[in-house]
Amino acid sequence: MHDEFLCHVTAYGTCDGRRIGVPLGTYRAPTLALALWWLRDRASWIAERLDPSPEDAPFPAGALVPVADTVADVPALLRAWCADDVQQELVADELAGGRLVRIAAHDDTTEYELLAESIDALRMQRTAPPLVVPVS
Repeated sequence: MHDEFLCHVTAYGTCDGRRIGVPLGTYRAPTLALALWWLRDRASWIAERLDPSPEDAPFPAGALVPVADTVADVPALLRAWCADDVQQELVADELAGGRLVRIAAHDDTTEYELLAESIDALRMQRTAPPLVVPVS
């Protein structure tokens, strides 16, 4: 069982033709349960900022605008992932097995990525002998 997990949230977009990543948070979770909680919390945090309820606070005129039906509904995708017990179990199993987990959703301008991995697995990879392939 892996005991500690490193979690990251990043938003990726394009600027001057280059893909740029903007870190939105990092958390070193001391338990699997806290890693899962943090990932769900950050997914909900992103969803609420992308799709706030107009009744919750006063917004300036024109601040909230509808998007085309062809644009992916990232907030709905993230909220659905948070509420899906089967997906949560899958993520827990993968992390407990020492595997990297990536949850990503994107719309027409931005990709939102949540990553988590076992710190123990990272340490084991560093101590493993490197793969050396001769080039002729």
